Amino acid sequence: MTEHTSLYRKYRPSSFSDVLGQDHIVSILQKAIENKNPNHAYIFTGSRGIGKTSIARIFAHDLGVQSVDIIEIDAASVTGVDNIRELTENASILPMNSPYKVYILDEVHMLSKQAFNAFLKGLEEPPKHVIYILATTELNKILDTIISRCEVHNFKKPSIEILTQVIKDVVKKEGLSIDDESAKLIALSGDESF
Repeated sequence: MTEHTSLYRKYRPSSFSDVLGQDHIVSILQKAIENKNPNHAYIFTGSRGIGKTSIARIFAHDLGVQSVDIIEIDAASVTGVDNIRELTENASILPMNSPYKVYILDEVHMLSKQAFNAFLKGLEEPPKHVIYILATTELNKILDTIISRCEVHNFKKPSIEILTQVIKDVVKKEGLSIDDESAKLIALSGDESF
């Protein structure tokens, strides 16, 4: 049986040079890598499907973090205080093969207020080897006390021109063809997401 990979996984950016439309964020993150001075916590905010978790992974890898030390958590499924306390306890354990442990919390706005309050202590006194990247589509649902302790990056929606070009490139890589109008129609129906 042949295993299929969805196109969004197959063609998701794997390096900063693959990232489109987020130059304002990429340049800041690359400077942090060059200076060996990453922040201990980031918030990546913007609409769905525009590269927040992809850029978080690229950033972690470019910091020299091995896959085993990148912990991705779907915050929508671990919304409770006990989950967050366990996360912050585990964060104190040194990374296995990397200079940092990177925690990527997707949909972080789904945490309960109590969970955010429990997480606040981890943000106030983080171990030197830990970097938190909080990804959200709803920044307004995150407590101000959390936001104030993070470096916030607002992701832009890609233009229809960028999306149309991405579609044409993917179609070509898949060995197919598409006309410009059809590619643009698909881009428009994508609700400004990759």
